[in-house]
This record gives sequence, structure tokens and C-alpha cells, in this order.
Amino acid sequence: MNIKHAVVALTFSFGLLGMANVSAGEVEDRISERLTQAVPGLQVMSVKESEAKGLYEVQSNNGDTIYATEDGQYLMTGDLLKITEQGIANVTEAARTEARREMMADFGDKGVISFPAKNEKAVVSVFTDIDCPYCRKLHDEVPQLNDYGITVNYYGFPRSGPNTASFRKYESVWCADDQQAAMNAAKAGQQVADVSCENPVREQFELGGRVGVTGTPAIVLEDGNMVRGYVPAQRLAEGLGLL
Repeated sequence: MNIKHAVVALTFSFGLLGMANVSAGEVEDRISERLTQAVPGLQVMSVKESEAKGLYEVQSNNGDTIYATEDGQYLMTGDLLKITEQGIANVTEAARTEARREMMADFGDKGVISFPAKNEKAVVSVFTDIDCPYCRKLHDEVPQLNDYGITVNYYGFPRSGPNTASFRKYESVWCADDQQAAMNAAKAGQQVADVSCENPVREQFELGGRVGVTGTPAIVLEDGNMVRGYVPAQRLAEGLGLL
């Protein structure tokens, strides 16, 4: 069930269940338990008090953020905004960014296909699909990114999902003796030898789902911010303060 579609049903069911006065820790546990029971397949990654008094921020395994009242009776989805002296700040996106940074750090660069810069100044983590046209366009500019001092680490995110031709193609690239050469060939539309081995492509694909990847390419910066879609090499370098 889609989380946004579930909110109305959950609001009704939570109201029927009721909730006794509980301690702070029990509030988080109760919200997590009820959401998990009410939405099939949902995994709650964390529950914590939000900046807005009376609202709890819930992070799920698919990157969605949900807000719940303390008694669990009301839920809302969408971004929480805050008025500051500097303007309007997106509280939800800031939380997503920090959560994404932590998840990427916990996962590490295990099994990435890396195109390192000789004079490294920054590292970007790119969730990529070999068959995605804009992923190929970005890959054409990897040498330019390397010249700017940007190391490109590829994480597999074949959008068609496991047990598909595109997914197997990425696995073959990963299992190749020369991963970089195989990636270059595959991105150029050339046939890559069908090779199988133990590989982390599924783990990387699942990581992409957790950090909120919905399309490719998705570029995760070292601070956890995500750039969605193709960005020219020069503009990316400028955004990283390298030009």
C-alpha cells in the first residue's frame, strides 16, 4: 500500500485504538509499531520528535517522511517548512539529507565501480542505470569530472529491478575482470559478456531505495544532499565550489 494513500485509513484506525499516557520512549515505540502493522511492507527506520512541537518525524525504509501526533491519531505526509529570519527553511529535506549522509556512510563504498580523480577534491556517489540515456550522458563526462578533481563512485540502480535484463547487465559489468572497461562499453551501448558472480548490486539497489532514489542518475554528495538527474560536469564542479 502506498504510504500517502494509507494516511487517511491510518488516521481513522488510530483514532479507534486510542492511546494512554505514555513516556517519551513509549511514544516512539507505539508510533513505529502501529505504522508497521497498518502499512504492509513498511519498515520504520527511526521515530523522533520533530522541530514542530507535538509532531514526531518518522523515517521509513523507502525514503518517505511521515509526521505523527503524539497520540498517533493524526498523520501527515509532505515537507515541513519553517519560517526563519533568512526566509523559509525546509525542515524535512534537512532531515532527509542528514539521514541520507548517515546511511551512505554506514554502507560505505563497498563494491562501487569507481572512476577516481588523480587530484581528488571531492567524491560523488552516483546511482546509475546502464540503460538510462541521461546516465550515459553523465558517464560521457566522467573524464571531465575527474579533471576537475571529482571521483565518481557508481552504485547500481537498474530501474527495472532485480531479475530483469537491465539488472543482469549491471551484474555482468560488476563481475567483469575490468569493471571500468566493461562499464565504458555498456554505457556506449556495446554488448558486454554475460558473467555471473557474487555481487553487491542488489544491496546497492536497496540502498538507493532507502536514500530516496526515484530516478537515475541520482548524485549523492558527501554532505548527503542529492542532485536528481543529469547535471553538466562544469555545473556540478561549480556547485561543489571547485571552479
